[in-house]
Amino acid sequence: MTERERMEKGLVYLPTDENIQREQQDCLELLYDYNHTRPHDAEKRTKLIQEMFAEAGENCYFEPPLHSNFGCRHVHLGKNVYGNFGVTFVDDADIYVGDCVMLAPHVVIATAGHPVLPALRERAMQFNRSVRIGRNVWIGAGAVVLPGVTIGENSVIGAGSVVTKDVPANVVAAGNPCRVLREIGERDKKYYFKNDAFDFSVGENGELIGYEQEEGK
Repeated sequence: MTERERMEKGLVYLPTDENIQREQQDCLELLYDYNHTRPHDAEKRTKLIQEMFAEAGENCYFEPPLHSNFGCRHVHLGKNVYGNFGVTFVDDADIYVGDCVMLAPHVVIATAGHPVLPALRERAMQFNRSVRIGRNVWIGAGAVVLPGVTIGENSVIGAGSVVTKDVPANVVAAGNPCRVLREIGERDKKYYFKNDAFDFSVGENGELIGYEQEEGK
């Protein structure tokens, strides 16, 4: 069995394998190009996202610098995914990101781990587990999502959290280790930050009722 086959099966393997490293470097060439685009190169960035990622829906965007072990080759994006400055995908295994996900600055989503046994770590041996981020999730600044984790749709992960276990849908979770603080509920329909209330209301289908916007803006 090749090291690449071991990698794909989720077994412990040697990431220093020559063929794996060559593939990795090829993928990182595109990521390098993306991170060296200029702010007005929106069309070029869009094209590179389609080339770099395993798949990417419409309206996906990441602020450079974007970091990734495999140049995002194993990252699957839905549509309308946004990543702020310094997002890191440790994508030695697949990472699945649903529609309308927001990743704040310096979020790390990691699939790679190393055996605790010192003799194996001396050889830089590694294993990987996929990560799944559900639709409409917001992950706060500096949060770390560890290998094998699934985060359910609509949930919010607080800034600085270390997500070691699965998080269910429709909750606010935070901390190190990350834990569920509460469900998203009726109060969230009225307040957007602490005791600051919306100056409009949200309908059952997500329509903004009473939200006034100047024409042409």
